[in-house]
Amino acid sequence: MTSLSPAGLDGDAVAAVDSTAQAAAILGLGGQLRDALDRVDSARLRPVSAPRGVVVAGMGGSAVGGRLAVGALGDRLRRPLVGADGYDLPPWVGEGVLVLCSSYSGGTEETLSCYEQAQRRGAAVVAATTGGLLEDRARRDDVPVIPLPTGFQPRAAVGYSLVCALEVAALGGAAPSVRSELEAAAEPLGALAAEWGPGGGEDGRAKALARRLHRTMPVITGTGPTAPVAYRWKCQMNENAKIPAFAGALPEADHNEICGWAAAGDFGELSAVFLEDPDDRPEIARRVELTAELVDAGARTVERVTGVGSERLQRLLSLILLGDLVSLYLAVLRQVDPVEIEAISALKAALRPS
Repeated sequence: MTSLSPAGLDGDAVAAVDSTAQAAAILGLGGQLRDALDRVDSARLRPVSAPRGVVVAGMGGSAVGGRLAVGALGDRLRRPLVGADGYDLPPWVGEGVLVLCSSYSGGTEETLSCYEQAQRRGAAVVAATTGGLLEDRARRDDVPVIPLPTGFQPRAAVGYSLVCALEVAALGGAAPSVRSELEAAAEPLGALAAEWGPGGGEDGRAKALARRLHRTMPVITGTGPTAPVAYRWKCQMNENAKIPAFAGALPEADHNEICGWAAAGDFGELSAVFLEDPDDRPEIARRVELTAELVDAGARTVERVTGVGSERLQRLLSLILLGDLVSLYLAVLRQVDPVEIEAISALKAALRPS
């Protein structure tokens, strides 16, 4: 449903469509990081010998932490850290591999399938969940469980998902611990939440960007460490704002996607958003500049966005917060409730055995 845009994007405008306080979950990202670290500690995890790497098995919002962890760790990775977003683990997973099975509900059928495969193949396993079948099976098998808090939409628990992936990656020797960086990032995120949130100015960064993207199909392009964040933006726009949105990455997009932009106006109103990072290699920075100029021929608007902070992890977290808020404001502009995911619910119902 689309209607006239509200005059503002303040707390009252958000509350008018946000029936389950998704805004509060977004603004609480810094607090999620702190609480997630405590919850990981409560699981009493021990280092695991995983010389062949770490796998994060999960779907949707429960998988996002693994994707983002790869971007956050970048060249600090010492072993493979990969995702498994389906019914099957990679065929090489077995002994010497640590698998994090992440399912917020504990009932995600694809993740439960991966859990059973990991057990059969002799991989080490850690579970992150609020309960459900995943917790039941983990307790049965003496598998450590990171207890997640209830009351969130899985996609809104992004801080928990990310911290679990980062901590398990360190546990398995895939990367050094970044705990101190997570702790240091929590407070600045609170300040950004106040500045960009519904209580901030109408000309704030998130509100202004949402207005420029409104009534377009956004194409979000990342650059190296920001590529997983671009995918996060796309998913949040899909689920919160209920709009088509797409994600890509440079330099790959310059070898195919760039050819379609000149004709983009023939198919609808598209917008191009580039998520950049100061640590991008010079070749990538130059590609962003040139690609943005080229896609301008077919895009209604071209936006170049950089995160805030002195450290890569802090910048990526600021981009996560920004993208989540933009998706929330797009929902307000469209007058849709960000919590509703009717298409996903309908599909799950149709897939259930009769």
